[in-house]
Amino acid sequence: MSFSVCDHALLRHRMASLRDRATPSNAFREILAEIGAILVTEALRAQPETTRPVATPLEIMEHPVLACPPPVLVAVLRAGLGLLEGARRVLPEAPIGHIGLVRDETTLKPSGYLQRLPPGLETRGALLLDPMLATGGSAVAAIDQLKSAGCARIQFLCVVAAPEGVARLVAAHPDVPILAAALDRELDARGYILPGLGDAGDRCFGTEA
Repeated sequence: MSFSVCDHALLRHRMASLRDRATPSNAFREILAEIGAILVTEALRAQPETTRPVATPLEIMEHPVLACPPPVLVAVLRAGLGLLEGARRVLPEAPIGHIGLVRDETTLKPSGYLQRLPPGLETRGALLLDPMLATGGSAVAAIDQLKSAGCARIQFLCVVAAPEGVARLVAAHPDVPILAAALDRELDARGYILPGLGDAGDRCFGTEA
């Protein structure tokens, strides 16, 4: 199993505002993007490196650079778009994919309605972006789709995870590392994370009732 919580003081500071129910939608979106940038940076910490010549104003040096093209950024719609905005700031050259999933609020099971994935998944791998890892159903379904499309190297990045969702994802896809900004206590009867931050999609796009 590879589950880790990003250990970063700024990230924890931003999480306080993200969780706060008084935070307005526009600020929520901006904070979610900042957290997406931090998570992607952390996820790429161990990427293979090589060197290339770089001419500084004073001399030529061999400088470390990434050895492989950047991974595909795949957002789980719609809340994953908030993380994608920050991820794009870190990797503006990365291809982008989208997977549309909706959860039945009675059965808590996801169903798919969209899949748009760029070429290159087989060689680039993917960073899968979804703010919430609650029951784990959507994460498992999205990874199933990526693997069916030929993607062998996947990392799952989320903001808040519940122990139940982590356990389900690890059982279904033990080869997929999970990186979270926080591991929360549990799920409630509706499948919402406690203490959580509410519905990330609704808060991000201002569609709360």
